[in-house]
Amino acid sequence: MSKVWFVTGASSGIGAGVVRAALEAGDRVVATARNVEKLRSAIGEQAGDRLAFVPLDVTKEEQARQAVAAAVERFGRIDVLVNNAGYSLIGNLESLTPAQFEQQLATNFHGVLHVLRAVLPVMRRQRSGRILNVSSMAGVIGYATVSAYAASKFAVEGLSLSVAQEVERFGIKLTLVEPGFFRTDLLAPQSVVYGDIAVEGYDAPAAVRAQWQGYHHNQSGDPAKLGKALVRLAAMDTPPKQFFAGSDAVSGITADLEARLAEVRAHKDLSVSTDGDFQRPANDEQRESP
Repeated sequence: MSKVWFVTGASSGIGAGVVRAALEAGDRVVATARNVEKLRSAIGEQAGDRLAFVPLDVTKEEQARQAVAAAVERFGRIDVLVNNAGYSLIGNLESLTPAQFEQQLATNFHGVLHVLRAVLPVMRRQRSGRILNVSSMAGVIGYATVSAYAASKFAVEGLSLSVAQEVERFGIKLTLVEPGFFRTDLLAPQSVVYGDIAVEGYDAPAAVRAQWQGYHHNQSGDPAKLGKALVRLAAMDTPPKQFFAGSDAVSGITADLEARLAEVRAHKDLSVSTDGDFQRPANDEQRESP
C-alpha cells in the first residue's frame, strides 16, 4: 500500500529531494511551501494525481491546520510527515538583533511545532505514522557564528525526543534527521540572513559572510540521496531515534559524543557528590526521574 507524505519546505534542497524520492517509490505526496509557483517549478507535475501542491507558511499556526486538512481531504490520511522547512541565520550572537533571533525560532522551531500539532491528531486516529523532523549537525554540536540556527535546532531535538516517547503508544514513530553539509539553498542569498552589527573583538560581519558563502554549493551531501534514505527510514519497522546524514555528520557527531563521555567520566566524582543523604524506603518502588 502506498504511503501519503506531507513535506514542508519542499521547493528546494532536502524537501524537494524527499518529494521526488517518495514519488519514485510509488507513494503520494503533499508538497508544501510558501510559494506554490516556485514549488511547481521545482517539482513539476509529472506525478499527476499522486502529487498535491499546498501553500504553507509554517510560522502561521492556522495555515498549518488548513494545509493538513487539505492533505487529508485529498488523500484521506497522512502516513509520513517530513518537517523540513527552515532557513539559516548566521553571525556572532552580539551581531544579531533580537528580532532576527526570534524570527529564526519562529520558522525553525515554532514551524515544526505548528505542523506537528496539526498532524498528530490525524496519526493518532490512524494509530500509525512516521515523523521525520529535520534538525542539523549544528543541532547536536553547535558551531560558532550559528548560535541562533543551532538554538532553533537544539529546540527541535528536545521537542522531538520527548514527543517520540509520548506518541509511541499510538503506533507513531519519530526520527530526528541530523544532516551535515548538503548542497541545498540554505546558504543561497535568498535563503540566508546575516547579522550586520559590528562588535569589537569579533570578526567583521563581512568576513563571517564571506566565510560561509564559500561553502555554498560546495557541500558534500546530496539531497537526492538523502531523500531516498528517508524513504527507506519511513519503511522501517524500528527506525532510529536519530539519523546522522552524511559522512561529515557521522564523524563530527561521533567525535563530539565521545568528547562529552570523556568529560562525564573525568568529573564523575564531583557530579555524584551532589547527591543528598535521602534514603529511599525499602518498599518504595524505583521511579524514573523526569
